Amino acid sequence: MADIGLSAFSIFFMQSPSFLSHQREMQAGNGCSNCQTLFGIKKLPSDNHIRSMLDEAEPQHLFGQFDNLVDHLKSHNGLEPFRCLDGRVLIALDGTEYFCSRKLHCRNCSHRKRNDGGTEYFHTMVSAAVVVPGDSRAIPLQPEFISPQDGHAKQDCERNAVKRWLAANGKRYASLKPVYLGDDLYANQPIVDTIQSVGGDFILTAKSLSHKTLYEWLDGAEINSTKRRRIKKGRKAATHIYRWLNDVPLRDGKDATHVNWFEIEIINTKGKTTYRNSFVTNIAVDETNVGDLAACGRARWKIENETFNVLKTRGYNLEHNFGHGDNYLASVLATLNLLAFAMHTVCDVLEALWKKARSVLAARYRFFDHIRTIVCYLIFPDWGALIRTLVDGEPPPTVKSARKQPKPS
Repeated sequence: MADIGLSAFSIFFMQSPSFLSHQREMQAGNGCSNCQTLFGIKKLPSDNHIRSMLDEAEPQHLFGQFDNLVDHLKSHNGLEPFRCLDGRVLIALDGTEYFCSRKLHCRNCSHRKRNDGGTEYFHTMVSAAVVVPGDSRAIPLQPEFISPQDGHAKQDCERNAVKRWLAANGKRYASLKPVYLGDDLYANQPIVDTIQSVGGDFILTAKSLSHKTLYEWLDGAEINSTKRRRIKKGRKAATHIYRWLNDVPLRDGKDATHVNWFEIEIINTKGKTTYRNSFVTNIAVDETNVGDLAACGRARWKIENETFNVLKTRGYNLEHNFGHGDNYLASVLATLNLLAFAMHTVCDVLEALWKKARSVLAARYRFFDHIRTIVCYLIFPDWGALIRTLVDGEPPPTVKSARKQPKPS
């Protein structure tokens, strides 16, 4: 099973769907391959064997690896660039679809009817990622899959999946002093109460259409708390206007949770409003922190741009059908894909040689293009040798010994 899991993972880590087939050819010609030296795979299984075996393995078996990555970052001060708001860490939560078909489906698929009468089968998940304003990097955490739940007649939904994610992982991440970010769908009492019960804070988008009681309260209150700040980026400048009010009810009823509301409006030099949004939080809002809170609230978009967009359009091919199966295959492969992305980000944060190679090759796609190409022709004894070749262009000095199947470093 280790060889099977590592073989599937290697495809996502190398961002190369044909990686295993190239390495099988290399194994046949050289008696060794990069699967052995770089990933520690003892015996390379066939693609069909990988799919059939992983279809029976629940994705939760892999979730501990995300915890290991976070622990590794903590022990090497790798989380320091992601801290804000007096040492807190922002964890953005959002749902995304990663498979859709009218033909293929399994017992864990959700389904929906289309206007033409056809049925569409799909997989979605709630994903989490550590983000921070002003940094394009994101660290994915373990997902929670939206799938039919035992004992429930209705289909699963994103809100229920978020509550399961918090119940399963919230206390584990409480030591990070997390602030959970989410869209308007999450700004309801069950979710904010769950966040606080597991030791977290929150900044959630709150729209007027879905929070009538909250905005009726705001309409009847006198909001004198306003701050204006002129911010310049390059040659462009904009005025940020903040308004806030503490201790307002999130919903109707005597048992309503009270939250703190704030709003940001951005106006360009021509007097046009280019951005406006409102949030609720359990963190007290005042003149000293409203700007930082607004920046953190807006960082929720990083799970869309720096996570989902990268996973779907920048080589990870999250929505590609690598295999669907009858049970867990689709969710296992999606988890391995997230795990590969998380490990790449950890390397971006901590590994000096990796970062040097990334700077030499600049764009992400060029970096992985070079990796995909050179591993088809050369056998590398370890990752250090591979990355050094990317940096200086020299072939590894131990190619011949690599053919004698050395132990991976």
